[in-house]
Amino acid sequence: MTRFCVLSAEFAHETNTFSQVPTRYESFQAQDFFLDGASAISGRGDSNTELAGFCDAARTHGWELVHVLSAIAQPAGAVTRDAFDRLTDPIVAAARENRERLDGIILGLHGAMVTDFCDDGEGELLARLRAVVGPELPIAVTLDLHANVTRAMCRHADILVSYQTYPHVDMRRTGLEAGEILQRTMAGEIRPRTIRAHLPMIDEVNGGRTDVGAMRERLQRARAWEQQHADVFSVSINAGFARADIAEIGPTVTVVAQGDLAPHHRFAHELAEDIWNQRHEQINRFLDVREAARICRDHDAGDDTRPIIVADYADNPGGGGYGDATNLLAALLEAGITEACFGPIVDPETVQQLQHAAIGDTVAVRLGGKTDPSLGGGPLALQATLLLRSDGRYFADGPMTGGLDKTWGPTVVLRVDGIEVLVVTQPAQMLDLAQFTAFGIDPAGKKVVGLKSMQHFRAAFEPIASRVIVCDSGALCSPHYATKPYRKVPRPLFPLDRDIDLAAWRAEHADPIPT
Repeated sequence: MTRFCVLSAEFAHETNTFSQVPTRYESFQAQDFFLDGASAISGRGDSNTELAGFCDAARTHGWELVHVLSAIAQPAGAVTRDAFDRLTDPIVAAARENRERLDGIILGLHGAMVTDFCDDGEGELLARLRAVVGPELPIAVTLDLHANVTRAMCRHADILVSYQTYPHVDMRRTGLEAGEILQRTMAGEIRPRTIRAHLPMIDEVNGGRTDVGAMRERLQRARAWEQQHADVFSVSINAGFARADIAEIGPTVTVVAQGDLAPHHRFAHELAEDIWNQRHEQINRFLDVREAARICRDHDAGDDTRPIIVADYADNPGGGGYGDATNLLAALLEAGITEACFGPIVDPETVQQLQHAAIGDTVAVRLGGKTDPSLGGGPLALQATLLLRSDGRYFADGPMTGGLDKTWGPTVVLRVDGIEVLVVTQPAQMLDLAQFTAFGIDPAGKKVVGLKSMQHFRAAFEPIASRVIVCDSGALCSPHYATKPYRKVPRPLFPLDRDIDLAAWRAEHADPIPT
């Protein structure tokens, strides 16, 4: 068996271009950051990550895997040129250094990275690699389901494979799938190309939810198409990322295939048209915070011992929200909610203030709302009891991030009336029970659990919940797109524009069949 040499790296960021917080090199250092390949494999190579999938493929096929780095930052504003170059340069340098012995490249990217000098970070990285390795070396890429897949990504990568789940629980499987296709390509069995169908929409109407709704049937059709056609290696349905103000925004369907691409091109457009036809079929009902608090108060007074989960969709750090909006917490306090927990509130100033307070002390704090008080509520003047102080480290053991050591940075837990509040330094969305339990908070034992997340929380929290509701606090990730100052997106674009002739739009904008 031929022993192939494969270069790998993970470099991922989901960029919210409306955020005023730039993503610097230090932003990557604060999260999953390994500049040394051996450390990356030790830290991420046996968990639910793309890298673990690459390692699975390497073990199965006997690859020599040259892993350069893993760098993943929390969603925020544009990635600075300094950060992009400092993380891209080692990947390109490793490709140049190993060029003569490389048989392939596999990368764990996101698909929605925007930098302060170009709108397509992934396309830019792939172009730099192509300039070094030439057009023939196969490149495989994994993408998030919320990728804004661009023409440049399809042009420079032979293989694009996206997650199939939201909540994302299939990162390792996706890495392995991309690795298997790359293996066949390196062995000369196949010569894949990527077809792309794009739509004039900001995103799929339900953000790509795969637990319920139309995406489930679309994915079933995609898997059936793969099974029915030997020359189709992967079909991905990408919901797009709505909070990136770029020209190539929106949902896409990609097909990795070879041979006669025309029928697969038609199939990609059929799936895309289904996304378009169901663009008004929204599943989520976004409550205002007062209505959400009223529902929680009624549950608090009831007999059901399982918690109601109330998610602040608009202040989701996983979409670039600041994580410090206070409108929902204020509404829950005003409603007199007891037996509750809430988190996170991202407030490093308050955490620092309490570093020398004694556990059990009553403290006066101005909590949250400091980044942009106009979005989601300003600081709350509160009297609170300090329950816990921590370095913020926890071991994630849930279905999404199981197997990873994570951190909030310095962290405190406060009790405000009947609500235990997790106050952290580093933003991250709530998607694992350990993000509460590691700090003495038992969400399963509460009547009300308030958290900052859009969808990922469901994987871990729905099993303990009596009910789940979502609200719009008016924060940065509000689903009301018309309130956002889009400038670069092409028009017409749904839902900013309603009168769109899809056939006419396709005649002008549809991607040609790859040659």
